[in-house]
Amino acid sequence: MARKKTDTELVYDGLRRLAFGEVNDAVRLAFCDEMPSAETLAGMNLFLVSEIKRDKGGGVEVRFFDRLKAIEKLYDYAHAGENGAAAASLLEALTGAQTHEL
Repeated sequence: MARKKTDTELVYDGLRRLAFGEVNDAVRLAFCDEMPSAETLAGMNLFLVSEIKRDKGGGVEVRFFDRLKAIEKLYDYAHAGENGAAAASLLEALTGAQTHEL
């Protein structure tokens, strides 16, 4: 049986998809002459798309989530553990120093 992912793992996975995911299906959708069927749309990977607009003249505007922000959040997440471990190590050292002096 598969283990259920924690909220932190789900957020991390989502950020990875935003930062490094492919936009192929969104580009394919933007260049379609006709709206694809619901079945076709359901099979497309549009995770990176934040907004799609089709104007009366037939033009299409596709907006994506900000990859750079997602990468920055991933970087922060990756280094949060290191900073937490360093802070814990410092606290242990300080606590240990005080214990020895008493």
